[in-house]
Amino acid sequence: MTPSISRRRALRTLATGAAYFSTVAALSSRLAAADAASGLKGRIHHSVCRWCYHKLTLDQLCQAARELGLTAIDLVGPEDWPTLRKYGLACGMANGADTSPKFGWNRLENHGKLIQSYGKLIPLVAAAGIGNLICLSGKRQGMSDEAGWANCTAGLRQIMPLAEKHGVNLCLEMLNSEVDHKDYMADTTAWAVELARRVGSGRFKLLYDIYHMQIMEGNVIDTIRTYHSYFAHYHTGGVPGRHEIDETQELNYAAIMRAIADTGYTGFVAQEFKPSRPDILGSLKQAVGICDV
Repeated sequence: MTPSISRRRALRTLATGAAYFSTVAALSSRLAAADAASGLKGRIHHSVCRWCYHKLTLDQLCQAARELGLTAIDLVGPEDWPTLRKYGLACGMANGADTSPKFGWNRLENHGKLIQSYGKLIPLVAAAGIGNLICLSGKRQGMSDEAGWANCTAGLRQIMPLAEKHGVNLCLEMLNSEVDHKDYMADTTAWAVELARRVGSGRFKLLYDIYHMQIMEGNVIDTIRTYHSYFAHYHTGGVPGRHEIDETQELNYAAIMRAIADTGYTGFVAQEFKPSRPDILGSLKQAVGICDV
């Protein structure tokens, strides 16, 4: 479908100004206007993860995102931000410097490289007006929880002043260690929340991936209600299989989205499922409809 005039104007407004976007929270009123112009309810701001749609060019995905009422694309790097800007789309979560779950902050020997890489990346993210930047814990490999917390804290505290200065959230993603990321350390909400408490920065947040945490611990809605102040971003995915989030899987995503919205959350919820059907954009449209509560 063709975006309406009001939608085009709303999206054009998003792309203007001295900075592309400031912080995700500051976008709320403008994103609500874009949602309304698209016929969406505006309680959830919709995004989609780039890697799930590798069969499409980024331009094709951006055009589809606009037509479906999405306002962001997740997990892209600096080379792709101009394309998002061209379509008036935000980057909901920027790619980090630790692009593999094997290479994270829980190893002291990684700190030098990570601090250097994030030191260069954080100002770029801020200059592009992106609010969130992903990071990873690394694999356990026999390491105790206490050693993991201590090592991660020691490294992250060296980079958090720069994140605070530039207004960027460094977001640790929790991943499941049962199916997709064997031996990953930050595999529960409790572990990640404890790390956030130790790091002690308002700019160190968590990426709550509903798919991963359903596998590891379940109790998704109660977890969101209890720990939402630590969560700066959400990802979806059907369990089992990480496919469509409809009746073919076990989670009630409409209820989960209502719980997220009820916390007052104003950031993005990004679809991160692997489409299993030939009509991949049809699956994305369905997912947005389920989550638009």
